[in-house]
Amino acid sequence: MSTLNIAGLRVEVAGKEVLKGFDLTMASGEVHVIMGPNGSGKSTLAHAIAGHPGYRVLAGSVTIDGVELLDLSPTERTRHGLFLALQHPMEVPGVRPRDLLVAAGASPEGLTERMTLEAQRVELRPEVLERFVNVDLSGGERKRAEMVQLAILQPKFAMLDEIDSGLDVDALGAVARRLREATAQWNCGVLAITHFRRLLNELIPTKIHVVSEGRVVATGGPELAEVLEKDGYEPFRGATT
Repeated sequence: MSTLNIAGLRVEVAGKEVLKGFDLTMASGEVHVIMGPNGSGKSTLAHAIAGHPGYRVLAGSVTIDGVELLDLSPTERTRHGLFLALQHPMEVPGVRPRDLLVAAGASPEGLTERMTLEAQRVELRPEVLERFVNVDLSGGERKRAEMVQLAILQPKFAMLDEIDSGLDVDALGAVARRLREATAQWNCGVLAITHFRRLLNELIPTKIHVVSEGRVVATGGPELAEVLEKDGYEPFRGATT
């Protein structure tokens, strides 16, 4: 079993501290969901862990099985078992998905066949994988293509920033189904950032974490989503765990 540990993470963006001591620990095979109001630091967490140069880490640690990810390049973080899917996947002109996967550590042997099989599993037209990464793809195609990448790399942990954003019901179902399969197939841990409860109808969480003002202020089981739907985030503003 693997462990992802985020401890005391403080992150500054454009001179403003957004994450102010973020703590979270999860084990492989679990599904954790992060929810919170706009501006609470959810996407900042994803970008900082991804190694985005515009996000300055002031303090804290992010480890997988004791390996400090913050000391590594984004590619090295992937090779140590972290998969990151951001809300708006970037276009990478001139680079095909196969080349991206090999650079991230995937074996080239039989890769095309494996990609085709995984595309079929998420109902993605295989010819999409011959295009440059995310170029001229719809939002649903981009998210499905990310699930192909996830399945090929088989990370220890997948961090997904609003993976449900812009998806129709069919695409959301395909993405959530592949994530559920990943938790069973290779014990992948899923850390999903979302605004919407509809994702939780497809991807049953082990735990839900509420974020406010740059830190986790409440943690609970799936029932916490019902509280949020009824009362919103206001009762959690200014709270501390």
